[in-house]
Amino acid sequence: MKLHEKIRFLRKSKGVSQTFIAEKIDMTTSGYSMKESGKRPITTNELEVIAKALEVPATVFFEEEFHVKLNRKSLA
Repeated sequence: MKLHEKIRFLRKSKGVSQTFIAEKIDMTTSGYSMKESGKRPITTNELEVIAKALEVPATVFFEEEFHVKLNRKSLA
């Protein structure tokens, strides 16, 4: 699974909108959507902010085995 796919998977699993993440990294929802679909690169700074917003360590996106304990609390 590619980085952008892991981000999308985690975001959806936690019930977080693209708009919420886009606001956290100070960009438009459509701009963020392009990052999450793999059409634009994700910077390390953005990745740190995304991880914090999703309440996971940034390293989780680079683990070979992508097993994540999900909490379903609302982040909005």
